[in-house]
Amino acid sequence: MPIFLRWLLRLGPANPIAVRLVQNASRRSKHNYARSGYLGVLIIVLLWAMLGSTPTGDVSYRELASAGASSFAGIAYLQVALICILAPVFMAGAISHEANPKTWDILLTTPMSKLEIVLGNLFGRLFFVLALLFASLPLFALTQFFGGVPGRSIFAAYIVSAGAAILVGTIAIALSVSRLVGQRAVFAFYVSVITYLAITLALDAWLRSRGQGAGSSGDGVTIISAVNPFLALRALLSPASYPAAVEGTYTGIKALMLESPARAWVYGSLCLSGILVLASTLTVRTGGLRQIAKTSSGVPIHRKLLRMSDQAEHRPPRTVWANPIAWREAAARNATFWRIIARWSFVIVGLALGLGLTIAYHIGTITTSDYQFIIRSVIFTEVFVIALIAINMAATAVAGEREDGTLDLILTTPITPRMYLMGKLRGLVSYLLPLILVPVFTIGIGGVYALLGGLGKDALANIPARTVSGNALEVPVVLPEAGLLAAIVLVPFIAFCVMIGLQWSLKSKGTLSAVIGTVAIVAVVSGILGLCGWASASDMPVVGPALASLSPASLLDALVVPSERLAETVDSSSNGLSTARIALSVGAIISAGVYIGIVYTVISALVKNFDVTVRKLAGTS
Repeated sequence: MPIFLRWLLRLGPANPIAVRLVQNASRRSKHNYARSGYLGVLIIVLLWAMLGSTPTGDVSYRELASAGASSFAGIAYLQVALICILAPVFMAGAISHEANPKTWDILLTTPMSKLEIVLGNLFGRLFFVLALLFASLPLFALTQFFGGVPGRSIFAAYIVSAGAAILVGTIAIALSVSRLVGQRAVFAFYVSVITYLAITLALDAWLRSRGQGAGSSGDGVTIISAVNPFLALRALLSPASYPAAVEGTYTGIKALMLESPARAWVYGSLCLSGILVLASTLTVRTGGLRQIAKTSSGVPIHRKLLRMSDQAEHRPPRTVWANPIAWREAAARNATFWRIIARWSFVIVGLALGLGLTIAYHIGTITTSDYQFIIRSVIFTEVFVIALIAINMAATAVAGEREDGTLDLILTTPITPRMYLMGKLRGLVSYLLPLILVPVFTIGIGGVYALLGGLGKDALANIPARTVSGNALEVPVVLPEAGLLAAIVLVPFIAFCVMIGLQWSLKSKGTLSAVIGTVAIVAVVSGILGLCGWASASDMPVVGPALASLSPASLLDALVVPSERLAETVDSSSNGLSTARIALSVGAIISAGVYIGIVYTVISALVKNFDVTVRKLAGTS
């Protein structure tokens, strides 16, 4: 065999690391369940879409082709979403296991080259993601029997999805090679992927609302479309409703991004992946970025700049709370420099952004519709991030202590199960309170601005948004009680997320399984409540606003645009917004009581079965 061909094979199919990963992971039943569940979801969605979009009785070829095209578009979007959700899960091992310095020490003693080590880890773990992706190709091919779905669109959709999977995979490998992260960074990596997608979707919607997109009306492709796989796929599958720029309108990179966003996304993801692979290759045998981030004496750069010793500094004694577990959870989270920076940066930037938005609206820099859109996008993102932080902290609170042996030491003290669990809950919620303050302040400052009459600009504080009985209804730009109602619901909701995380953390063997289980439960509960509240708020009088308070998302949306979200109650009442606001307030109080009741029920059940659960998992790590 030629030497060059042998070298190429060792980089790819014959790479020892890739072969080991594929052989070992192929025997795991969870991968088989993931593939089966993936295909099962796509089949069910395709069948439901075809039955829902096809009229009853005799169906013409045109109607069948239209149904096939719309069904294909639906499962194409779903496939990209599932890949973005499942790819971090499959790549999690690259961060949690290979990031272990002991694993790297053994790996670097082999005669494998730097490129072989990086590509072996990448291809070995990426194999399952790409196999998962292309396993649905026969299902996509079936849509061609109905017409309306060209084969070129099918393969283009697969290329867009593959670009997303490859980019996520290379980022995971780069994090692993850097040695800057550990097992708990898996969740941060997952959150970062989801948050990036949400932010780019919001930016694209805002630019199109201002007419800065392509097309005659400015609601088409934007500069953001090329950096988000969903938007790139939308430009590919819906050229009529989401038009790209006419070919030849622009030049250079801007032409590629605005005229062919799907192609730009694929090229961009591959180029960024190549850069990450190159950077990983150059640093894999030098200790990664962890070694580069240290000075010659071995002290991290940030500690050297701040004149901090690498040894633990002496601190004066502190007053511990009545519950030492609660104090430890609230205080230990700020034990490192970067955690302190991350926490208070979120708080300071969030508060400044909320105040800056209201100031910009007052001086006329942004319009009313832009102000309401931006403030909704900001608070949705903030609440989403806070909930995920709460889930991660709670899901690792007990499982992490079990893994490092701390739980065994705590159980030898006089601390009771109730004191232990209540301490965890109180400590975590206390730590998260400054973060919860950010969305409450952001929406609350808008409510105070409306309550004060726009500081002399009543036309900004109250806008004629709806016509009821022939009269224009004055609606506050944000309901004055928005901050209070947001706080009433958000604090119990975050406590609910923490409690579910503690439940899974207590019953799970490891932190990763606890995090995934908690995310699944909270997502399902929040999604069902959110959909019910979203639908009932605008369709049911009086009861609808109360049900909207069950989910923080529907509640926050109703507080900013009550005339749209609570339309049925507003239109059917002779008191304008009064009835809707009262129902919304009552619903918020009831919702807070429901979340508190769930928390109390769960913690009582955990206390009752605490000893049995701990003994069952004793000694696991």
